[in-house]
Amino acid sequence: MNLKTLLLAGSAAVLLSACGKPVAQFSYDGELRAASGVRFANASHEAESYEWDFGDGNTSQEANPEHRYHASGEYTVRLKAVNAKGKTRTHEEKLHIGSPKHCLVELITPYGNMLIQLYDATPQHQDNFTKLVEQGYFDSLLFHRVINGFMIQGGDPKSKGSKAGEPLGSGGPGYTIPAEFADTLIHVKGALAAARTGDQVNPQKRSSGSQFYIVQGRPQTAEELDRFEARKGFRYSTEQRKAYMDKGGTPQLDREYTVFGQVIEGLDVIDKIAAVPTDGRDRPRTDVPMKIILIK
Repeated sequence: MNLKTLLLAGSAAVLLSACGKPVAQFSYDGELRAASGVRFANASHEAESYEWDFGDGNTSQEANPEHRYHASGEYTVRLKAVNAKGKTRTHEEKLHIGSPKHCLVELITPYGNMLIQLYDATPQHQDNFTKLVEQGYFDSLLFHRVINGFMIQGGDPKSKGSKAGEPLGSGGPGYTIPAEFADTLIHVKGALAAARTGDQVNPQKRSSGSQFYIVQGRPQTAEELDRFEARKGFRYSTEQRKAYMDKGGTPQLDREYTVFGQVIEGLDVIDKIAAVPTDGRDRPRTDVPMKIILIK
C-alpha cells in the first residue's frame, strides 16, 4: 500500500468516526482448510463490542476469535462493530475453505471434542467408519465401557436410549471387517481401534462393524517394551518407543486389534471421560453420549 492510499484510508476512518460511527475492519490468517483454525484479527476503531458471523451458522462476540470450519466451501464472514452509543458499522469478506489434507472426523461429547485422523493404511476400516458417520449411525450412542488407565469404548447401537445399568457391548451393524494390521500403527494414547470378539470364536481377529475404543493407557518403561517385543516377536521403532514412554498407551494390544485412527486434538477429553464413575460392568453411571461428524 502506497502513501497516498494510506492517507486516504486514514481520512476515511476519521470521517466515519467523526460521524459517530465506528470503523469495522478485520484480517485473517491460518490454513484455510476444513478443520484448521482460522484466526481473525480485529482492526476496528471506535468500537466497544463486536458481533461476528462466520457464515456457517456460528457466531462470536470475542474481539479476536479463532474459528474452525467443518466443511469446505465459500463462506461470507461479517463483523459488526458497535460503539458506546449503539451505532454500528459492518464489514464482510468471503473466505474459500478447502478440503482437509487427511480423512478427519470430529467426535463430540459432553466433556469436549476430539479431532481424529482416520488412516489411509487401513482402507476398509476407514471406508466403513466414514460410511457410518455420514449415516448418523453413532449419533446419541454412548461410551458404554470405560476403564480408567486403559480405554474408552463405544459404538454399540443398543446403547442408544438404553436404560441405566443395562448391559451393553454386544450390538453392531450385522457384519465384521477383516483385520488390517500395520507395523506403523500402534496403540499409543489417542489411538482409535476396532473392538472385536475373542480369539476362541474369532481366530482371524476380525473387527466389529461399529464398536471402537480410544486408548488412554499409561506411560511404558523401556523394560516393559523390551518384554512386549520378546513376547510378540517384533521390534518397535525408536519413535514408537519414545511415544509409548512419553505419551503412554496399551502395547499389549498391538497386532491383536486393528488401529485405524488417532486423536490429533483433544487428548484431554479421553482423560475426562476415563475418570467418570462406573458400575460393575464398567459402564458410566451417568451416560456419556457422542456425536461424530465427517470433516469434508
